[in-house]
Amino acid sequence: MDAQTIRDKVEAIKGKRDALIRLLEQPDLGTLRIDVNQALEEMDDLLEEFDRTFPAG
Repeated sequence: MDAQTIRDKVEAIKGKRDALIRLLEQPDLGTLRIDVNQALEEMDDLLEEFDRTFPAG
């Protein structure tokens, strides 16, 4: 897998982050809110680590 393919896949994942944000806005989420919040935190950490490891340029 080349670097551009990996970057494209990471961009697709970034796009799906918005779905988790919208899910958090649902008032009837209940205890699932904890899991969605955790997923967002982990996704943000992984995206940050990716950007540090493979800086754009």
